[in-house]
Amino acid sequence: MIIAEVIKHLEDFAPIATAEDFDNVGLLVGDATTALKGVLVTHDTLEEVVEEAIAKNCNLIVSFHPIIFSGLKKLNGKNYIERAVIKAIKNDIAIYAIHTALDNHHLGVNKIMCDKLGLQNTKILIPKNGVIKKLTTYVPKEQADELRKKLFEAGAGAIGNYDECSFNISGTGSFKPNLVSNPTIGNKNEIHFEEEIQIGVIFPKHLESRILKALFKNHPYEEVAYELITLDNSHQQMGMGMIGELPEAIEEVEFLSLVKKTFKADGIRHSKLLEKKVKKIAVLGGSGSSAIDAAKSAGVDFFITADLKYHDYYRAEQKLVVADIGHYESERYTKNLLHSYLSKKISNFAIILANTKTNPIKYY
Repeated sequence: MIIAEVIKHLEDFAPIATAEDFDNVGLLVGDATTALKGVLVTHDTLEEVVEEAIAKNCNLIVSFHPIIFSGLKKLNGKNYIERAVIKAIKNDIAIYAIHTALDNHHLGVNKIMCDKLGLQNTKILIPKNGVIKKLTTYVPKEQADELRKKLFEAGAGAIGNYDECSFNISGTGSFKPNLVSNPTIGNKNEIHFEEEIQIGVIFPKHLESRILKALFKNHPYEEVAYELITLDNSHQQMGMGMIGELPEAIEEVEFLSLVKKTFKADGIRHSKLLEKKVKKIAVLGGSGSSAIDAAKSAGVDFFITADLKYHDYYRAEQKLVVADIGHYESERYTKNLLHSYLSKKISNFAIILANTKTNPIKYY
């Protein structure tokens, strides 16, 4: 097995094309064609984590956070980022980061938070826009079923809990092959009319190349007529944050105790308690101040996130309680998800959960 095969498993689950534009995900260090020795799964890639990978004979580090976020202009070892990268390069260790691709996944970071809190009826808090595309194509009636099947196999036609969704219209197509054409149907230099089916399917943006490959490979015509558009619809299973409900409404202090225990938080900063029971909860792992308004609009009782600033607590406006449980704490189970997933996909290589503690924040 080579490193690229591990990356394929990761991107089948959380494609890097679904990450946020500001992010830096994917293979950050190393050669994907290198033979795999072992995988170390971590939350952050620090110099100590690279040393752990060396000691455990792992030449691929799968990290939630990217060690390289903004561009590196020098590699002199003058800061923790440069030292980690230099050590990885010297020891032929590849580094792959997944970050917001997993944040945006409906079974990713925020689903873990919901599951750990026992929340039910979960859904995305801020569904992602601009990631649903629509393909429309035209195919002879006799070949329509086979082409539609191949498009479905490539990933088209999935809408929420439904697969193999399409819209089909019967009509008549016309074309006139020129003298250098090689028509499947009809004759050169003669106009031809064909009973056709117009097939329309939607698909997530990151599957575009796969969908088009299936279209061109399985369409009978020499020249394939098709249209691609990006829809304004939000993707209901992709996006930031998540909403869920507790099985039973509980007191605010009881819920804070549950959150503190669940995420092993040494302290929780929160806005004014509203002296009412809570049931509907929103979560967003990592820095989540940008989602406060969305949480208010959703009518939740509590919003659990991290990295809130002083004025963010005012934005609660006594409509909900916003709580900062710590960046690392909110994401602490993420590496376990990655480790479990890769262990199931790759059973004949060592998939090791890093022991190095990477939380930089300490409490007195």
